[in-house]
Formats: sequence, C-alpha cells, structure tokens
Amino acid sequence: MPDGPVTPPVRPVSTVVLDFGNVLVGWDPYGAFPRRTRAEVDAWMTEVDFPALNLAQDAGRSWADARASLDDRPHLQPMLDEYVAGFAGTLTGPVPGSAELVDELHAAGVRLLGLTNWSAELFGHAAHAAPATTRMEHVVVSGRVGLVKPDPAIFRYLAQTHDVDPAHAVFVDDSPANVAAARDLGFHTVRFTDVPALRGALQALGLPVRP
Repeated sequence: MPDGPVTPPVRPVSTVVLDFGNVLVGWDPYGAFPRRTRAEVDAWMTEVDFPALNLAQDAGRSWADARASLDDRPHLQPMLDEYVAGFAGTLTGPVPGSAELVDELHAAGVRLLGLTNWSAELFGHAAHAAPATTRMEHVVVSGRVGLVKPDPAIFRYLAQTHDVDPAHAVFVDDSPANVAAARDLGFHTVRFTDVPALRGALQALGLPVRP
C-alpha cells in the first residue's frame, strides 16, 4: 500500500529500488528447521535473541563470528549451524506477482535496483529462490557493505555509489522503519503489502505498469 497519499511527482520517477525479503522473495526462518518443533525453534530464537543475531549478520558479521559469540552458551550452537545449513529452506519462493511486475518494469526501461538486508555469505540463495532478484541493474547487499537498513547511511551509499537521485526514485519495502528512513532522505516511498497494491502505487507515481 502507498505510504500515505500518493500524488504524481513534479519530477518523474525513473528508478525503482526494491527490498528483497518478503517483497520479491518470501522468507520464513522456521523453514531452516524441518525436523524441529515450532516450540523448540521458538525457545532457541528467544534465548539467542534471533532478531539481534539476524541484524548483526545482515550488518556484515560472519557466521563463524556469530558461532564464536555463543562459545559461552555452546548449547545454542547446534541450532545456529542448522540455520545456516538449512537457510535455503527459509526462502519460500517468489512473492506472488512480483516476478511479473519486475519483468514489466524491466521491459519498459525502468531502472531497477535492489537494496536488501541480507547476510553476505547467504545472499547467493536469493537468485535460485526468486530469479527476479537477478534482473536488478545493481544490488546493494547490507552484509557486503557493512551497513544495514534503516540506517540512513545505506541509502546514502546507494545514492552515491549508483548515481540515484532520490527525487527521481521510489523505494519499496515492507518495513515501516525502512520506508520512513528513505522518505526522510527524499525518496518517494511505498510500504509493501502485496503486488496489486504496489502496482497501484507505482502507477500513481507515473510508472508504466498495468493496474
């Protein structure tokens, strides 16, 4: 859905910057543990503080360092190893309709960029799970650059490294915090809920997509 009312911009939008997780490719961390009960996984995630662990990996920490950080709690390490080994199972495939939308934008000559919070060591799984992720002109992967959304620095990195004028770009993400950070830097923004709503928001911004 649009992040607030969308009005056609004075300056045309020519670049679409897309988050990947749960925008182009589904992600469910429980999928790494097919032989565990949900209760087991929940207990491990709570004790390991999975959101903080995941953010540290997205920010560039290696999985070897993550494992070493649990040396004082070795009982947590086997499930960490399972998560890394089973990461492909966390990716549930293309978000419905996303591949078709990416192909449509690409065919229309719209510039496509990716901006994703993702472990550098595990990013290679994205292409297999959702081939549309490979259609981007460039992808900024947080784990590779050592910056993570919603830090404004990663948006500035994108803009400076890939010559993006925020006034001509729209950023799409499912996280309200990430959307707010981009909007504060002058990007047009859309908070992703589903592809039909995204199509409507992009069309309202003047981009050549079908409703």
